[in-house]
Amino acid sequence: MEKISSKLWLLILSDILILSSFGLIGPIFAIFIIGGLEGGTVVAAGLATTIFLVVKCGVQLPLSRFFIDKERHKTHSLLLGTFLIISVPFIYASAKEISTIFIAQAIYGLGAAMAYPSWFSLFTTYINKNHKGFEYTLWSTGVGIGGAIAAYAGAKVADLLGFKSLFFVVGGVAFLGFLLLIVLDRIDGKGNKASIKTALKYNKLKR
Repeated sequence: MEKISSKLWLLILSDILILSSFGLIGPIFAIFIIGGLEGGTVVAAGLATTIFLVVKCGVQLPLSRFFIDKERHKTHSLLLGTFLIISVPFIYASAKEISTIFIAQAIYGLGAAMAYPSWFSLFTTYINKNHKGFEYTLWSTGVGIGGAIAAYAGAKVADLLGFKSLFFVVGGVAFLGFLLLIVLDRIDGKGNKASIKTALKYNKLKR
């Protein structure tokens, strides 16, 4: 089988780290809201998820149509969106009232609206057309295994060290994923510059 693109590896590994880190929170997030925040209720926990989804779904369609699809370097919008996403656990860690969580969820939704369309656009660009099924499965399996480990590990960390420590762990792991995207942005930028030079040279030869 042909070698998997180094860009695709960076994209997949970054997503595994970021999604797995947030998987540390997922199963116990409602417990944190109900038991650790002023104004935290079961309804508030549901509303927090609603805010994330409404912002994400409401923003990503126009954003991808009028901005992301027209952007030459998709890694730029991916980086900005991911930066917003990885800031969220640190906001969680400082939260004392439910209103802070609502703000964090809106930021999370905005970041996801920028990062997710860019990620999938890049994935389809870097994927090997002859091995699409395998490379999609490689990403899905990696994320699935990471999420399975994180679901248990997150509960264990929260039980032993508390939610605040857990949020810092999440932020730290997600930041590692963000660093991989910075490397990808550097590689992708160099590749685009090379392509531009090649195109200019080709045009000169044609003349």
